[in-house]
Amino acid sequence: MTLRPTTAERIARARNDLRIGVPVCIAGSVVVAVESLSQSRFDALMALGRDRARLVLTERRAATLRARAYDGDVARIVLPEGATLAWLRASADPSTDLANPMKGPYHSDREGSADVHRAAIALCKQAFLLPAALVIEGAGDDAFAAANGFTTAPLLDPDPEVVVLDEASAARVPLEVSAAGRVHVFRPRDGAEEHYAIEIGQPDRTQPVLSRLHSACFTGDVIGSLKCDCGPQLRAALAQMGQEGHGVLLYLNQEGRGIGLANKMRAYALQDQGFDTVEANHRLGFEDDERDFRIGAQILKSLGFSAVRLMTNNPGKVRMMEGEGVQVAERVPLRVGETEQNAAYLATKAAKSGHFL
Repeated sequence: MTLRPTTAERIARARNDLRIGVPVCIAGSVVVAVESLSQSRFDALMALGRDRARLVLTERRAATLRARAYDGDVARIVLPEGATLAWLRASADPSTDLANPMKGPYHSDREGSADVHRAAIALCKQAFLLPAALVIEGAGDDAFAAANGFTTAPLLDPDPEVVVLDEASAARVPLEVSAAGRVHVFRPRDGAEEHYAIEIGQPDRTQPVLSRLHSACFTGDVIGSLKCDCGPQLRAALAQMGQEGHGVLLYLNQEGRGIGLANKMRAYALQDQGFDTVEANHRLGFEDDERDFRIGAQILKSLGFSAVRLMTNNPGKVRMMEGEGVQVAERVPLRVGETEQNAAYLATKAAKSGHFL
């Protein structure tokens, strides 16, 4: 038995390090998130080797900057002479493009491996930061690597295992829709966000349970935003479970389709500039949807359920459930919450994400 952290524990620690601007070591290279990078650390990193420094962006973001992504999914951009921290941040954040229109031309590497750079982007996404990193290739000395380093493999697995969760606690919570409410809190072993299961009544584990996978939406669920239909869907799902006397609502902390609240607000700023919700995500450097719904299937199975009547308009959730061994006996439509302000958003979900609306 060793007291040293495992690779998974080092990666969990690295996510937090990136959020507070601390460099980490991936396969011998020093990596820091552009969003949280301070001027003093930028200066120190440049002293390590400006010629080895690369700004790493996703292909999605690179396309908006007319930068070549020779590696397919990422672009390794050479820092121009005199590049500043302000230039890095302007290149990383599309919500400031109108204020910083002149940033290029960009020159990208096309030789060598991009595995470290892909891993850096994956780690930024896991930390809910803008997917943009500064990488100083080969600059991690042995002592730094021993304390902070890991290889690219665990971040680049094309078919990663679902995160393992443990039930941390549970208690009875009387709800407006049902006095027989119970909240279960599930904690991922990798140190990521907790997720919740709200159980209504005493559902029969041998029968398909009325269930909803609901991604956290602070703006819609809490403050009543009219830009989406999340709040009405949450309340309608709980109300129907209350009427039927049983059900399970899974509340997954995957805000903004898995990009986090700060990036979601950046996407909203881009929508104010005329981009739809998918286009905004792409300009930020994310995919249409970064969520992992397999977490919901794992929670259901841990609660003893193997079949559901799934309340959703999203066919992707149905495919995921069935792919994870949870039978979807029925897809229950949930068409509520359309407003003048979210009509275009809902139309985009139908046209580009295949939702049944």
